[in-house]
Amino acid sequence: MPSNVPGAPAAGTKQKLDELGPEKFSKWIQEQPKVLFTDTTWRDAHQSLFATRLRTADMARVAGRVAKGLPNLFSLECWGGATFDVAYRFLHEDPWERLRMFREQVPNILLQMLLRGSNAVGYTSYADNVVREFIRLAGKNGIDVFRIFDSLNSLDNMKVAIDEVRNQGKVAEVALCYTGDILDPRRDKYNLAYYVNMGKELAAAGANILAIKDMAGLLKPQAAYNLVSALKDAVDLPIHLHTHEGSGNAIYSYGRAVDAGVDIIDLAYSAFANGTSQPSMSSMYYGLTGHDRQPTMNVAYMEEASNYFGSIRPYYKGVDHTSSYPNTTVYQHEMPGGQYSNLQQQAKSVGLGERWEDIKRVYHEVSMLFGDIIKVTPSSKIVGDMTLFMVQNNLTEQDIYDKGDTLDFPQSVVEFFKGYIGTPYLGFPERLQQIVLKGEKPLDGRPGAMLPSVDFEAVRKELAEKGAGTTDEDVIAHCLYSKVFADYSTFKHDYSDVSVLDTPTFFFGMKRGESVEVTIEQGKTLVIKYIQMSEADEDGTRHVLFELNGQPRTIKVHDKHIKTTGVVRHKVDPTKPGEVGATLSGSVVKIVAQVGQAVKKGDALVVTEAMKMETTITAPVSGVVGVIHVREGSRIESGDCLLTIEEQAHVAN
Repeated sequence: MPSNVPGAPAAGTKQKLDELGPEKFSKWIQEQPKVLFTDTTWRDAHQSLFATRLRTADMARVAGRVAKGLPNLFSLECWGGATFDVAYRFLHEDPWERLRMFREQVPNILLQMLLRGSNAVGYTSYADNVVREFIRLAGKNGIDVFRIFDSLNSLDNMKVAIDEVRNQGKVAEVALCYTGDILDPRRDKYNLAYYVNMGKELAAAGANILAIKDMAGLLKPQAAYNLVSALKDAVDLPIHLHTHEGSGNAIYSYGRAVDAGVDIIDLAYSAFANGTSQPSMSSMYYGLTGHDRQPTMNVAYMEEASNYFGSIRPYYKGVDHTSSYPNTTVYQHEMPGGQYSNLQQQAKSVGLGERWEDIKRVYHEVSMLFGDIIKVTPSSKIVGDMTLFMVQNNLTEQDIYDKGDTLDFPQSVVEFFKGYIGTPYLGFPERLQQIVLKGEKPLDGRPGAMLPSVDFEAVRKELAEKGAGTTDEDVIAHCLYSKVFADYSTFKHDYSDVSVLDTPTFFFGMKRGESVEVTIEQGKTLVIKYIQMSEADEDGTRHVLFELNGQPRTIKVHDKHIKTTGVVRHKVDPTKPGEVGATLSGSVVKIVAQVGQAVKKGDALVVTEAMKMETTITAPVSGVVGVIHVREGSRIESGDCLLTIEEQAHVAN
């Protein structure tokens, strides 16, 4: 544990913002002679290294100490991005409680979040009133700085968020997403003039701070100098640079950016730095020795904090697969640092872990196939979904053009080409769009403006009827992630608040004879000792014997690892067009068709899901649905026969 500095935390940027307000605070940043540090350990660092799995309990243990030990940090980046989804989906935690914990323990440093413009913290566009309400609640619960971006660099998709952040009296840090290479004349789609022009547009739209979001770590040192210099000349705003260390060049890029006058840079404690994360904060500090812009920081305390995070990192070894050495292939595949570990985890979950090198290669091919698009959530997820789809089914780019009319593309890909997250710079590749949409018409206009406003009170009533939470935060969580929030609510109802468990127990369970102490409320601690477990019954049930505060107890649990049904589904026969197969390993979300139903080629039959990627399986031929081999919730493997269609001549084509 880092040492606990006595007394209350010293006044910091939070007090300065409260004193000056966003406009004057922006000028105050520009007046600082030293470069400022944002600490990403609490959000993007672990999102990049181990799929956003850092638990609130492991952060709460030290957040208050960091507030005292490093009071002159510019901000803690601690919320938004994937943390909202992952907290509910995988950690069974309430992300709002995490945010409130930070605000309580860190009263002196700005709290910063990542906001995906009209996508909020989700993977699609939401109604404007949902985005506004989310921003209001995020500000109410503690966020001071909103880093707003759009995955396609569309100002239209950021404007609602910018206006609402300003309306709430918070700091609108608006980002331009960097891709390509401004030093390479062959990559002229996103050249220096493009970024300078965008910087001017963001400034005119109301940005308090201009961020450069280099989500993949593609910004080379000289490019960093050129870009920061050009933007400092073009706009009268502080510049905040974000990058990733995957290539090994990021700390050098920061150095050149500091030379060019960048105001703020993103860094992480050494134990959570490098790889696909941000550069080390203490390394950057020492690297600026002798530079007139080296900040005054307690570097010894940085190392204390790093030692703590280093001590807990082994708890996350199950999802911590980042490279321990620089990898310049990032300049080829251009995968965002925050996606790298997530996509790797997805690949393993669908049985493609051994084909990671193929996935990285195809990822770039898909990006170019889509028109050299900017890749950051949610556009990066769409590229990742298409990549897994192509690798799983051994498809080439030419196959997409030759066989596209018979392929069931991932739902995210279909929605992308419909324009559900906006239109890429210079538009969609027209031929590919026609192939993917199969005759459907794309949207005409900004997606968020075309969605009806959500009736929050109706949602609240619906949640109450289901026995779920009904706070404003619960309502907006349902609006953003209805199924994920419903699953979280069910889990919490069934198992209570598992966030009180220590991290090794949460991830790995208990060993025979092991005891743990669980504090469920102030002054109430349970001592649980695991005694033994029986063999599994025929239906997979085991009897677990344990002690609770010294008293013997027994419970029944179902071992999900025991295969009790023996169900082995046959694989589709490619010579039989009526056999409909799964395109990826995962589960069945919804069965749309019914036995005996007449269907036409292209009609929806089954919706499957694989690690947040939904695919609507459609009829390859016209006919009548014969046998359905799965049910909702069934686990499936790629190529499993889901149902059969009996061709009948009288069914219309």
